[in-house]
Amino acid sequence: MDEKFDTADKKVLVDIVKLAQKRGLKGEFGEWKEFLNSHDKKFGAGVSDPSKRSHEILAAFLKTFSNEDDLKFFDNILRHHSNQYLLDQLKDNSHDSPYQSLVQLTLQHPLYPLDYSFPSIDEGWIILNLRKKKIMKSTEMFAVDCEMVLCEDGTEALVKVCVVDHNLEVKLNELVKPEKEIVDYRTEITGVSSQDLVAVTCSLSDIQKSMKKLLANGAILVGHSLHNDLRVLKVYHVRVVDTAYIFQSSDGSLHRRPSLNNLCKTVLGYEVRKDGAPHNCLDDARAAMELFLARIKHGVDKDFPVQLQEPVSESEMAKLLLHKIPTTVNSKTLDKVLPGDYTIEVKPSKKAGQGNKYSAFAIFKNPLEAHNAYESIQSTELKDSNGIPQKLVKFQLDTGMTASVFVRKMTTREPRDSVALKRGLQTDDEVLVSKKSKCDNDAQLKEIEALNERLKESESEIESLREQLKQKDLDIGSLRVELSKKDYEINMLNKMVASIKKRARK
Repeated sequence: MDEKFDTADKKVLVDIVKLAQKRGLKGEFGEWKEFLNSHDKKFGAGVSDPSKRSHEILAAFLKTFSNEDDLKFFDNILRHHSNQYLLDQLKDNSHDSPYQSLVQLTLQHPLYPLDYSFPSIDEGWIILNLRKKKIMKSTEMFAVDCEMVLCEDGTEALVKVCVVDHNLEVKLNELVKPEKEIVDYRTEITGVSSQDLVAVTCSLSDIQKSMKKLLANGAILVGHSLHNDLRVLKVYHVRVVDTAYIFQSSDGSLHRRPSLNNLCKTVLGYEVRKDGAPHNCLDDARAAMELFLARIKHGVDKDFPVQLQEPVSESEMAKLLLHKIPTTVNSKTLDKVLPGDYTIEVKPSKKAGQGNKYSAFAIFKNPLEAHNAYESIQSTELKDSNGIPQKLVKFQLDTGMTASVFVRKMTTREPRDSVALKRGLQTDDEVLVSKKSKCDNDAQLKEIEALNERLKESESEIESLREQLKQKDLDIGSLRVELSKKDYEINMLNKMVASIKKRARK
């Protein structure tokens, strides 16, 4: 470890010392400021900012630590920076391997920095130490999928994990018992209930050891929206392929995250699950691997555009999604957020790290009412990460505090216009009137033709007037030039008069 401190970049050492300061870690000579007072008599702790101190002073401070937990913490930070350096190299270089090309495609995706910015050096995380030679030679690949439950502190914890290899053979299929108390098993999504965990002894630490063993030689880890799985696994790994990134949207958008189910229907020709059915962790892991292999088979260097947005039914069009709702706002309060008559249905979330927020559907009687409710919102229209229109709504709680939620449409496809929607709601009498109006189409067409003729005549008259206006503009331009010349002459005469008067006074 001492040698690593000597050879590490100053930027890395500064990062480690700052984190040691933040945690109040003490070496043989105390905390950072105490160390400076005893080892730098010239400046002491007067200049405590680590970035203002020399490489030698920073390394000397870190060498005063001998506690095993502290050294493990420092080693994690060094691995983190090493992997970041390797990550930059992988982004910059091109490689012949189609597998590595898909890794690069993931790393270079515009959503990667947003999705994969993990607190990688926090307690409980493991940082897999990778070497470039192993990464370039390894052809191993595994796909993973996880299920999460909501804990009492608002965080999410791993409850099930499945891993398969490139042959779709199971390498890991385990239920996991979280250390924290569970308040929501999300059984309708996870398929896991409290009874399923009664005899389970497997912990997150056990799973991390298994993952470390599988990925030790630089294997590629595949998954759909893989950042959610890595976050709940608390595993930092560089060589990843995210199947939500590697298929091009047919509309050219790079900011879409297609659902796994829709990708499977589009690319593989089958559904992973029916609507409303719980997730099957093993099926999802296998589906991610099959998508990865399908992309390889098609040819990484060839475009593979797919329709990423799932078809939206009329019943779905009658909904609006309310998301990023603070957990302090209960579902009854949401009845006042939108105009109109609707019911609220809370939407369970699978995403990790969303414990302090939740989502819900506002369900209207028909698409027209949902459309009108959305249009009535007096707020600037924005786009979510998938390009779907949404608006931010602010409202007051009974406590007097102000809260806000995003109200989003269910699709980027424009709904049928209000006239078409109203036709879907017509009575029998209205339908008869509509049929009668169709009989008058011929008369209306003749009237339209006559109006078109008059329009052409009017356009001809307008064009003639434009020509006359241009001529007048030319005349006005000539007059302006003459006027400018006269102004110049008057100005010169005034100067001459002033000069003569000045000589006369002398």
